[in-house]
Amino acid sequence: MSSSEERNLKKRVLRALLAVDYRPVTVEQLAFSLRLQEDEIEQVSRADEELIEQGRIREDRRGRLRPRGMLATVRGVVRRMPSGAGWVIPSEKVADLRGGDVYVAARDLRDAQSGDEVLVTLTARRRSHGQRCGVIDRIVERASTVFVGTWIEIGGRGYVRVDGDQFSEPLHVADTGARGPQVNDRVVVEILRFPTAKKAGEAVVSKVLGRHGDPGIDNLSVIYGFGIPHEFPEGVLKEARLRVEQFPDEIPADRWDLTGRTIVTIDPADARDFDDAISLDRTDDGVWHLGVHIADVASLVPLGGPLDHEARERGTSVYLPDYVIPMLPELLSNGLASLQQGELRWTRSVFIDFDHAGMVLGAKMANTVIRVTQRFAYEQVLPIVHGSGTADEYAPEVRRLLQQMYELAMLLRARRRDQGSLEMGIPEIRIDFDEEGFVCGAHERQHDESHQIIEEFMLAANIAVAQYLTTHGIPFLRRVHETPDELKIRGFQQFCQGLDLHLSQPQSRFELQSLIRRVEGRPEQRAVNMALLRSMKQAIYSPEDAGHFALAEEDYCHFTSPIRRYPDLTIHRLIDRIIRDGGRPGDASEELFELGKHCSRTERRAERAEREVIKVRLLRFMEPKVGEEMEAVITGVESFGMFCQGIEIPAEGLIPVNEMSDEYWEFDSAARTMTGSQSRRVFRLGDRIRVLITSVNVDRRQMNLLPVRDGGRSGGRSRRWESQPRGSVREVAGTEKTERRRKADKVAGSTKNRHGHSTSGRRPRNKRSRRK
Repeated sequence: MSSSEERNLKKRVLRALLAVDYRPVTVEQLAFSLRLQEDEIEQVSRADEELIEQGRIREDRRGRLRPRGMLATVRGVVRRMPSGAGWVIPSEKVADLRGGDVYVAARDLRDAQSGDEVLVTLTARRRSHGQRCGVIDRIVERASTVFVGTWIEIGGRGYVRVDGDQFSEPLHVADTGARGPQVNDRVVVEILRFPTAKKAGEAVVSKVLGRHGDPGIDNLSVIYGFGIPHEFPEGVLKEARLRVEQFPDEIPADRWDLTGRTIVTIDPADARDFDDAISLDRTDDGVWHLGVHIADVASLVPLGGPLDHEARERGTSVYLPDYVIPMLPELLSNGLASLQQGELRWTRSVFIDFDHAGMVLGAKMANTVIRVTQRFAYEQVLPIVHGSGTADEYAPEVRRLLQQMYELAMLLRARRRDQGSLEMGIPEIRIDFDEEGFVCGAHERQHDESHQIIEEFMLAANIAVAQYLTTHGIPFLRRVHETPDELKIRGFQQFCQGLDLHLSQPQSRFELQSLIRRVEGRPEQRAVNMALLRSMKQAIYSPEDAGHFALAEEDYCHFTSPIRRYPDLTIHRLIDRIIRDGGRPGDASEELFELGKHCSRTERRAERAEREVIKVRLLRFMEPKVGEEMEAVITGVESFGMFCQGIEIPAEGLIPVNEMSDEYWEFDSAARTMTGSQSRRVFRLGDRIRVLITSVNVDRRQMNLLPVRDGGRSGGRSRRWESQPRGSVREVAGTEKTERRRKADKVAGSTKNRHGHSTSGRRPRNKRSRRK
């Protein structure tokens, strides 16, 4: 069939499907209605497949063809639940959804998995409070087809139990090839057929990682599970060696020689890749002259070469608790590009002048050469600043530099707060490991004034560079943090009302900032900060000029870490071009938008991988502690239960609602609370709670908990809030409805179930989770 005949056939198919009297039919029925010959059915089938791929028609569960437009179709990402059902989070705002997600029942999810990009067709069905439901129409792109799990054997046949709760049943492996995994081996599998509600999945083993419990096996499992490149190809290593060999010893004529200046670095004690260094002086007129000197990675990684391709693919360095996967080979990242003390290094410098009040007077960029005078760890800085401890060990000009850095940074920090910049005080927990790599404890990471010094100067440099590029009209990858979604920020407002905290304009940064200050040091501080953080959008990389909400800046980018972030490397290349030939204004290309999406994905992947390794290590630490109690904080409240994180050891577990006391639990999705219908006990996000560890399953990434009544154990056993287990849940619309129900219950002297019948003194008939 010629191309013109194919086009004509597609037009006939579309006309038939768009006819007013069209009723959905199968391909064969459509061919019959079009009066086609039997040998033309295959051609109609091909035409239909192409139209489906183009998104112009779709095929329903019964194989019948339907045109797009009969029901609204939404593009989004799947988040699958252990129950088999899932949610589709829309990629863009959809008016019909009013900012919400689309619920998809297990039978309608097909074989879509968490992270898959899909097209979902909205149905007429709605859940409680009008939430839209849908059916997965097509999988646009798989998040992954490669997974890691444990080899098991059932009835003489091989299976892989995939890590996590994404797959409820093990995947059958028909042929293991020559690899021959043994029971309890950790293996990498590629999915041949994803499981559905009706059909089991099938996979093939692509690699045996080692035995369960081998040293380093947790890191390897996460690296392969998240598809993180971790070994450099020989061509990349060869180019890195060549760059080192060709690096000149003399200072180039086109670079500003700053080797005579006093310049310092401040980094973690165990850091090896030093991106940034600082110089600073203050003239007699009170003007501050700040120099932020960043490793010139662009001169070592030419655009389009093997090093560049590998760095772009990785997007970022990945920092696991005891293992780093660098974006660039260590020969560069920890060697020639790293600003090591006493070594001649090429840098790209940003010089910013501030007046006595911290207002920017001007900024300029230059290609420079520096030699770091002194390297400091964060812990060494404040004793020198305050003139105590070992301050006398350092040269007077070094001590003076640190003291001036402290003075200017605190000035900039105060000015930034006055402009509405937000800072949420959620402490970061660091895991402690013994010599064999096992968890032995945890500590709260200090974010004191020594960290704030570097933070303020890096922010100032990033802002200055973004404004510089904007002034020159050159499109670049911005660090974008959009204004919070109105529904989510209103939900945060309701959450605050439940804590008797007034917030009249939740979209105002100044009101949010005032709220953060009000709760500082109070019991609800953690709850408010966590809830606010969850109401915010994630920052992304994009050439779109959408500003940075949290920083209260219109122009912002990442410039200060080109050793470990690819977006920073792209900014350095643009600055270098402007310095050399002035640069050329233009419009953002589609390629730049795609690069932003790619870098945002690799950043999220690195964050998830780090969290996953920490989670596995913590769960292994908690395994022998089943039956013990611990202090925890509630980190999430959902209709199916509450997530809690330990205070001393930050392992996270779930309190399933159906394992709680024998009463209904009212879930308030806006206020993020769970309220007992009889006890009136309220659990909310951020509350401290004592819990009993009931079970730990490392492979499933699960730890189950139960709340313990005040007073702890009794007779060697923990007491729950009520003596009998098994509760059920009903969902309410918000804090206002919850309060109305509480008042009604108080008047009536009893609580009522969803049918209006009193539940006082008897068990609910249905112990499963319920929604109103």
